[in-house]
Amino acid sequence: MPLVAHNNLPTFQRLTEEGQTVLGKNRAHTQHIREQHIGLLNMMPDAAIQATERQFYRLVGESNPIVQIYMHPFTLPELERSQKAQAHIDQYYETFEDIQLDGLDALIITGANVTQPNLSDEVFWEPLTKVFEWAHNNVASVLCSCLATHAIMEFAHGQKRRHMSNKRWGVYPHHVTDKSHPLVRDINTRFDVPHSRFNQVDRSQFENANVKILCESEEAGVHLAVSEDGIQTVYFQGHPEYDVISLLKEYKREIMRFIKGDLNAPPPFPDHYFDDITKAIFREYLQKIAEALACHSEIPEFPESLIIDHLYNTWHDTGEAVIGNWLGLVYQLTNPDRTLRFMDGVDPNNPLESL
Repeated sequence: MPLVAHNNLPTFQRLTEEGQTVLGKNRAHTQHIREQHIGLLNMMPDAAIQATERQFYRLVGESNPIVQIYMHPFTLPELERSQKAQAHIDQYYETFEDIQLDGLDALIITGANVTQPNLSDEVFWEPLTKVFEWAHNNVASVLCSCLATHAIMEFAHGQKRRHMSNKRWGVYPHHVTDKSHPLVRDINTRFDVPHSRFNQVDRSQFENANVKILCESEEAGVHLAVSEDGIQTVYFQGHPEYDVISLLKEYKREIMRFIKGDLNAPPPFPDHYFDDITKAIFREYLQKIAEALACHSEIPEFPESLIIDHLYNTWHDTGEAVIGNWLGLVYQLTNPDRTLRFMDGVDPNNPLESL
């Protein structure tokens, strides 16, 4: 939570000049510790819907130990669901109509399964854009994750993502490109972020849309960017919400696809994720798979128990810090009445100016 400049101590002015948030007494008196209401539009496929819930709930919940945060999950009814997944949604999720009625302080939009060459042909496209349009006019900030970033960049700015020749898959080093922005205040200036995608929005496309780039990687491209006003739309291309085993599970799925014959060759290792011991274990495992397939014998068990102690999470703390900064900004800008977008006196065209 921000400091309050309750006297004329010069240190307050110095910290303000350095970019730290320091509230004047009058501004502080308008703020009271209150709960925050964060929506989660979960568009992930059935197999990942609950894991994605946990990942974002964990990232949000661990980022701020003071404010009470209410999460409001919902999804798009246009997405086809299995009976089990639909039962989970019916029991625990809210409807978009209820979300609109009650209001939100901020919204997180997840990725989704893609089946069409053009995002605008996907079944989720029209309902997603309706949610975004509502949020853009009624919510202080929308955080877009991966596929959601690609969809909103196309919808709001006409910037279509570019298909890459190879999958960008692994854990990549990043650096902060704009240290002055409050979203990246006090985070590590170099840090890791997982990525997993076949497409990307390039730096030039963000720049053409007047979107500010805050963090990027020489290998993986732009990770964190924000709308021109500084807060109303936040874009992630990477996955700071991932668990340490998320990429391992994805690698296992690709191995299973190879065994079933859906892939012509075993998948490559995710970049910068497996150590040398892990790679050696998997090379031996792949050799055993080849022998089993040739002899039509039983496929050996995936060696997860041998791998798990060789995986390291090098991204969560920084991701948590960014989310903490995001929630802090939202808290200072939003009206105590969550059906109203901003606190009195906040310019919707330049919200951060009031801070």
